[in-house]
Amino acid sequence: MSYMATSQRRRSLPPLVVGDRRLSFGQRAYVMGVVNVTPDSFSDGGHFFDEGQAVEHALELWEAGADILDIGGESTRPGAEPVTAAQEMERVVPVIEKISQHCDAWISVDTYKADVARAAVEAGADLVNDISGLGFDEAMGPTVADLQCGLVLMHIRKTPKTMQDQVAYDELIGDIRTYFEARLQRAVEAGIDPSRVLLDPGIGFGKTVAHNYRLIRDLSSFADLGHPLLVGTSRKSFIGAVLDRPPHQRVWGTAATVACAILTGADIVRVHDVEEMVQVTRIAEAICAMDGAEISR
Repeated sequence: MSYMATSQRRRSLPPLVVGDRRLSFGQRAYVMGVVNVTPDSFSDGGHFFDEGQAVEHALELWEAGADILDIGGESTRPGAEPVTAAQEMERVVPVIEKISQHCDAWISVDTYKADVARAAVEAGADLVNDISGLGFDEAMGPTVADLQCGLVLMHIRKTPKTMQDQVAYDELIGDIRTYFEARLQRAVEAGIDPSRVLLDPGIGFGKTVAHNYRLIRDLSSFADLGHPLLVGTSRKSFIGAVLDRPPHQRVWGTAATVACAILTGADIVRVHDVEEMVQVTRIAEAICAMDGAEISR
């Protein structure tokens, strides 16, 4: 790995400030733990569908070292059917309320619906993780601006149900950069503070296996956009395509993608196996530091 790739950890970025909370970037990567309150997510659907189980799992991830807990009430796996805003709120809002009462982790809500975002932030969420990049609900931009919360803009083609149909790009990195530039402009026009916006290249969302690996390798291509980068590779099918293993047996493959993503500029890694990936993150950060400086959690 070249010095240019590892030095991306040192790039200067403004902190994410939400209310009296502050998340600083540049010295280490953060770990986002996945909490799917769904019956049909690709990896752990149904395991934490009960409210009590979801809260218990979230707190276990926090104890294992998660900095951020990402709570989702709708599966966005390829081919997934959408659910209503009411169903989604019924799933995530009670879980967010209880988590916020029992730990001080940052809380993210994984939704593309403005009504769900508002209810979740009012219940205690700090971030809205929008897989559509403000593309599915016209009210999302103004809602996030009004809430003054953080926002993740993810790249996606089409919808979760159709995103893997006829996947093609003129030029993968250039096309995603153009998408990000347009969605960042949309966010600014909606009144969202740019310092509260993070970018996610959307690993697995309208991408081939080769596209996903190239995005990890060339993640630093998005660094000059000036926003923290979030990468979600955990247990995904592009790992299974190489290892020929089901989702729950892709921990080591995930570890390799997490380490490489951090080396090429990821500021946040979104994972299911938090305890293991915290260790991977600490070692990747030690490599990035290159000066023997202590890496703290």
